[in-house]
Amino acid sequence: MKQRTAPLARRRPTHHRARLIGGLAAVALVVLAAGPAAVAGEWPQILGPDRNGMAAADEVLADEWPADGPYTLWQREVGGGYAGVAVAEKKTILFHRVEDKEVVEGLDAATGRALWSDSYATSFTPEVGTGDGPLCVPVIQGGRVITFGAQGILTCLDTDTGQRIWQRDTHADYGAQTGYFGAGSSPIVVGNLVIVNVGGAKQEAGLVAFSLKDGHTVWTKTSERASYSSPVLVKVGDTPHLVAITRYRVILLDALTGAIRWQFAFGQRGPTVNAANPVVISPKHGKPHLLVTAAYGIGSLYGSFDRNGMTKVWGGTDALASQYCTPLAIGEHFYAIDGRDDLPPADFKCIKQATGEVAWRESNFGYGTLLFADGKIIVTKVDGEMLLVKPDPTGLKVLATARPFKGTIRALPALAAGKLYARDENTLKCLSVKPRPR
Repeated sequence: MKQRTAPLARRRPTHHRARLIGGLAAVALVVLAAGPAAVAGEWPQILGPDRNGMAAADEVLADEWPADGPYTLWQREVGGGYAGVAVAEKKTILFHRVEDKEVVEGLDAATGRALWSDSYATSFTPEVGTGDGPLCVPVIQGGRVITFGAQGILTCLDTDTGQRIWQRDTHADYGAQTGYFGAGSSPIVVGNLVIVNVGGAKQEAGLVAFSLKDGHTVWTKTSERASYSSPVLVKVGDTPHLVAITRYRVILLDALTGAIRWQFAFGQRGPTVNAANPVVISPKHGKPHLLVTAAYGIGSLYGSFDRNGMTKVWGGTDALASQYCTPLAIGEHFYAIDGRDDLPPADFKCIKQATGEVAWRESNFGYGTLLFADGKIIVTKVDGEMLLVKPDPTGLKVLATARPFKGTIRALPALAAGKLYARDENTLKCLSVKPRPR
């Protein structure tokens, strides 16, 4: 497998486009080679401190929920889009569409009070469906907020004030296509670089690194189109690398220089997407391992890798073929929702990492996304139901259930300091999921 080669005007999402939001979502067990240490109270980017669906080690969750579900600390109306919030530096960053503008808002994480706002015009209309809001979770790092809009507008703001520092129209600069549903690969910050799966295939700008300081282009690589999967960071030797899934390939590249170490084909042409994030497991000893997965008959591939290539351990469609729910790597197992949102059934599975054997399956579970904290999994299902689950390779162990939303949830939730931030088409809620005082 080694290959070099105010009332808000909102437009309702369509089912087809919305179901792919999680491909922006779900994640990887990855050792961050650069960036801030994980601490409770922060969820600064897609799927948490390390972009892997795992909360900081000192995050604490209740072992059960009240009969009527987690208590709502605050809530507010939101506009269009499927971008989950980011939470850091005592702020919640909301990215949504209000009428003909993409809007970034800094909210007080404790109260939901608006602190600042920045916006710019958008004329985005998707190729498929009618949903026209942003998809990508913001990034908060080093006193900066980074957002990536549906038409490829990359913006850097000051976290405290919301003042715009720089902005790039990446699709105009690199001739990138918007894809079926708009730009949907969340940026990643590595040191002083903002790296984005732009998809400028004709200009060898599939992946582009911009300066965090002023937005100038540092490097461009690959003729690959963009996907709905977000890059993850892994340390290979002493160097930070990215594993990125593009429209048709999986690539390992040096994060600082863009030098490609290896790549292999993944995905297929036609009405398909690569939407789940790569899952990287970095042990203390030995080679890191990688899991990639997609629906549409593509399936999964799991194996070990180094800077020279990847060696397959198992693969195919039998164990796992997830449309956008990236599995959680917990202990020696993967926990994942297998299947598609738009074509039921979807099953909740526990899969042995070493062999790909399914340890257990909860059939017809329904689609959704996963996050892990304090020895527990929070499942957020598309239909608005939430579950608190104890990961157990012998079977599904449900600790609590709730239905805090009447609508459909496809934006990724965020977890910080015992607060779960989640949204449906209309409302963002901050829910208390920490232990109650005795």
